Amino acid sequence: MLFIQYPKCKTCQKAKKWLDKNNIEYTDRHIKEENPSYEELKSWYEKSGLPLKKFFNTSGVLYKSMQLKDKLPDMSDEEQLRLLASDGMLVKRPLVVKCDTVLIGFKEAEWEVLK
Repeated sequence: MLFIQYPKCKTCQKAKKWLDKNNIEYTDRHIKEENPSYEELKSWYEKSGLPLKKFFNTSGVLYKSMQLKDKLPDMSDEEQLRLLASDGMLVKRPLVVKCDTVLIGFKEAEWEVLK
């Protein structure tokens, strides 16, 4: 299982504690140091069944400074995926990938499937 996170993020810290408390093994990946690639993001998006907008860190400084709220509706999926792949700070986190399961953000009830 891949756990993609930003160590300074409070939600990521909570998620990591939850994983550890539940003895769930994972590979930890720092999103700023190793940004997800276009291919990874495309695969995760397809597996997740979620709208692509869910992959964006809409509360992030970069998202807001780039005014993506207004720009995303006019962008194709490929353009959005390439944008996400350009900077890890645009990607919502934590992000968990396990086989065909992709979880974005930390909601304890949703994460129960990882046990």
